[in-house]
Formats: sequence, structure tokens, C-alpha cells
Amino acid sequence: MGTSDSSYTPSALAMSRDRNSRLVYSTAGALPREASVEEPHGRADRIRIRLDRRASGRVVTLVTGLPGSPAEVAALAKSLKSACGAGGTVKDAGVLELQGDHRDRVEAALAARGLRSKRAGG
Repeated sequence: MGTSDSSYTPSALAMSRDRNSRLVYSTAGALPREASVEEPHGRADRIRIRLDRRASGRVVTLVTGLPGSPAEVAALAKSLKSACGAGGTVKDAGVLELQGDHRDRVEAALAARGLRSKRAGG
């Protein structure tokens, strides 16, 4: 890292900071306005459906990223449980757990409501 290397000039560093404006950690206090954490406009399909196996060997379907307030998520969870004919719960982080493998039914029920989902975890 010598001073003769042109890629380490102050103007080059300032430009690289502008291109990568996503601030990860700072001790400066408040975040700059343009670096605030917001949902990217091109990533509307944040609903993920995956299968998980518990330590007891039981299988559960996990649905993450459900949109809306906690009351709306609870109502959506109730309709998904009804559509699948299975029990389940909504955890603190807004994760819906359905008892059994219901990935196909959940995907179809979300599509019927106009919500895009994606399978995760293989």
C-alpha cells in the first residue's frame, strides 16, 4: 500500500464509498439519510417457504417474511392453517410454523391471495 498506487487516492476512496453506500456499522451516531435501512424496491418477494425437521423427527413448514402488522400476519396465518388443515403457530419474529410438509398448499394459498413466495433451503 504505497503512496504511488493511484487506487488509494482520497478521491478514489470517496468514490468507492459512494458506490457502496450501505453502512454496516458506525460509531458516528445517527445514520445518514441515504443509508437508512429500507426495503429495496426490486425485492418484493421476501416470503420464504422452507421445510425444517425438529429434534424429535417431526417435520414443520416454516413461512418467513409475511407482510403486514402482527394482527394481519395472525389473520393470514389462520387462513393458511385452515387451507392446509394443520395446526401451527406464529413465533415472535413473525415466522409461521405449520405442522407437517405443506409447502405446495402454502405456495398455492399465497398465490391465490396475490402474494409472491419462494422456496428456500433446497
